[in-house]
Amino acid sequence: MEWLVIAVALGLAWFWLDSMKCHDIAVARAKRETDSENVQLLDATVALDKLRLARDDDGRIGLQRSYRFEFSDTGDNRRTGWIIMQGSTVLTVRLAQLWVVN
Repeated sequence: MEWLVIAVALGLAWFWLDSMKCHDIAVARAKRETDSENVQLLDATVALDKLRLARDDDGRIGLQRSYRFEFSDTGDNRRTGWIIMQGSTVLTVRLAQLWVVN
């Protein structure tokens, strides 16, 4: 029984650390994309929107995360952007009407 508790605790610790790493990657990518498009990343926040299991290009099942953030192109409005990641790889970045594909 103790081994089960330890295994669950280690699994949760891995998930938390992996989620933090992916969040940091998403924040850095959102900053880079908004800078390159000459728009302002608002509040410097990127929030997890969806988490699901999905297959990668090799057919392996892994976690796919969708992050949402807000940016402004005029300084007085808010637009929504999204980042989709498979594992720690950025698949797609979308800035409202603009698409940026990795």
